[in-house]
Amino acid sequence: MDQVSSKRRHVSPRNPDSDCEIIGVSTTCNPAKKQRPASSTSVGSSLRTSISPPPTRRTLAERHENHTDKGKKIAASRSPTPPQQPISSNSRLIRSPIQLSTVNGLADSTNIDTVSLPDILGDPLIKECWLFNYLFDVDFVMSQFDEDTRDLVQVKIVHGSWKEEDVNRISIAEAAKRYDNVQVITAYMAEMYGIHHSKMVILFRHDDSAQINIVTGNFIVRDWSMCQAVWRSPLMPLQTFPSTLQDTLGPFPIGGGYRFKRDILRYLNSYGQRRTGPLTAELKRYQFSSVRGALVASVPGKQNLKDTDPDQETLWGWPGLKHVLRSLNPQTPGKKPHIVMQCSSVASIGKKWLEHFQQMLRYHQSFQASPPSPMPRFSLVFPTADEIRRSVDGYACGGSIHMKTQTPAQRTQLELLKPMLCHWAGDERGGRSNVRQAQRRRAAPHIKTYIRFSDESMTSVDWALMTSANLSKQAWGEEINGKGEVRICSYEIGVVVWPALWDDGGGEAEMVPVFGKDVPDDACNDIEENEERGMDDDVDDDVETTDDEGGEGVFADRKEGSRPCRTKVGLRMPYDLPLVPYADEEMPWCASTPCSEPDWMGRTWPGFGTS
Repeated sequence: MDQVSSKRRHVSPRNPDSDCEIIGVSTTCNPAKKQRPASSTSVGSSLRTSISPPPTRRTLAERHENHTDKGKKIAASRSPTPPQQPISSNSRLIRSPIQLSTVNGLADSTNIDTVSLPDILGDPLIKECWLFNYLFDVDFVMSQFDEDTRDLVQVKIVHGSWKEEDVNRISIAEAAKRYDNVQVITAYMAEMYGIHHSKMVILFRHDDSAQINIVTGNFIVRDWSMCQAVWRSPLMPLQTFPSTLQDTLGPFPIGGGYRFKRDILRYLNSYGQRRTGPLTAELKRYQFSSVRGALVASVPGKQNLKDTDPDQETLWGWPGLKHVLRSLNPQTPGKKPHIVMQCSSVASIGKKWLEHFQQMLRYHQSFQASPPSPMPRFSLVFPTADEIRRSVDGYACGGSIHMKTQTPAQRTQLELLKPMLCHWAGDERGGRSNVRQAQRRRAAPHIKTYIRFSDESMTSVDWALMTSANLSKQAWGEEINGKGEVRICSYEIGVVVWPALWDDGGGEAEMVPVFGKDVPDDACNDIEENEERGMDDDVDDDVETTDDEGGEGVFADRKEGSRPCRTKVGLRMPYDLPLVPYADEEMPWCASTPCSEPDWMGRTWPGFGTS
């Protein structure tokens, strides 16, 4: 770590918002480019158009192979493969379906099995890319594509900054003019207090495959020096039957490919035909059979729960998450679970809404059984000012992390949250033993996760949600009103995973927290490779699968006579365990509060509202 400068410098803060990151000055990747006219191509004109790559010394297939091999070599150079200990031959390990982002500024040894933005966007086989987010640095995003093909990739940028005077809208529009292959689409915001907070990348490739990537970071430089999460679907091939078939089949099991496809198409349809119609029409053509997970998203507007059949209609916000959780069973019924909420922003929520939200998180398949399920322990992981000071970017990352504590109402809410608050890094006091280290202490958290651990030992996981949604009414929706409606203000998107998704129908599946890598500690002779998120990366050779798309591949039966398989699924942890609760005198980071104590780079924080 660099020596702290004796000269104190102020970090310019970004404008506050109650439930989102703050637009601010960020380091912009802006290579010299010739001025080019903006494209007049329609939204969907390139979706079915074959794009020929420029003449290079290597073919796209060769470049793709080299791109993949290079990533494997880098990962191998960071840390040797751990020695494998023999265990039963009918066991298998599954890499974590949720990955962490590569953090620049941390040692290579802490970035094993992580995903960078070039890992998502840098494959030369990409021909079409749809980017959904809140904040964009267009030059930074374009620099992440392969240098030989970035001018050919048809890039669609979807944001929600609809006001003409919005700084984000203006900067996106001006930057997009420099690229004739970039088109900007403004999402319709039905709620004036909502934002377009979803963070997603949808890719169409030259090899006739598609991929969905859900992330937690904005597409700006600063966010990728913070701790983020990434969920990547397998590469999905074109389906071999008419796309209209999916509209007539059912029911759709939660966690299967049919259900995921149905829900993400309905989410994309919420933007309107003019904005995302060509995208949904193209995405319908692909098989989702290899996808494991449940989509949980939010769409602005009101949804009447009295008139909605959740098996036929997609529920948004907290009702959607509740419907997923009600289909799941805990791994250790009867034990006291520990539910950990972790986010980068806590809005004004109030006691009643918080209790309602916590009650929703308790749900599972046998929730109302007798005897009643034990009351979970709840924790909220959030950084202190000291943890921000010592992060990779110091105070500079503080403008993306929000919990207001200044007004009487905010202090009352803080008292409500204080018993649940736990440290992000938890290493201020020292002297801890038996710590399972996530190796993200110095990476400030912009990630959002909600995890139910099976019991207070926190050695197994019942389910985990990675999402763009912070702890707010705008993101999750308000309580049901007198008309049976739930009002949601913002666009959000995330994925829930749980161990039974990898149960092959005859064995046992468990999900365990993993630290510093994606593979569970128990090595075995059958490690399921999710690293490249290939089409068949989650399926054993001895498991029956179908060529049809949908949930069958996830819930396939084993071949007759084969033995049950013990499955262990990793869940990559962003924070250390056990958690460290706040001391009585400790306070969460508040971006509105000035900090005179310098960060590790010698900078002070003036707080919002000052120059």
